[in-house]
Amino acid sequence: MKTKTIKTFLTSGILLTAMLSGTVKAEEGGPDCFKVTGVAAGDTLNIHTKPHVKSKVIGEIARETDNIKNLGCKGGLTFNEYNTRSKAEQEKIKKERPRWCKIVFDGVKGWVFARYLQEGSCSK
Repeated sequence: MKTKTIKTFLTSGILLTAMLSGTVKAEEGGPDCFKVTGVAAGDTLNIHTKPHVKSKVIGEIARETDNIKNLGCKGGLTFNEYNTRSKAEQEKIKKERPRWCKIVFDGVKGWVFARYLQEGSCSK
């Protein structure tokens, strides 16, 4: 085999192993920055100290705000669950293991509920 073919084969094998193991998240890594979406008019997205709705709120982000730095997410569906489970099963998993993202916005570092985030732009 040629060197390029071997590298491609090895890379494919590593990716396939990770996907089959169920440990890769559907949005692993995610975008560099987020934008707030789905927040009602007059409401804000809370920034929490921990990835849980009952943890202390340490900040707020207005709806439609962009340029929120992504520091990593946890929870949600694995790649395998996203590809093999029914929509009903996926919804059950999302309720049991909600996705939270650690962010930095306006000098505040904390956790926000990923349901209200979409890929945004980074202006800095």
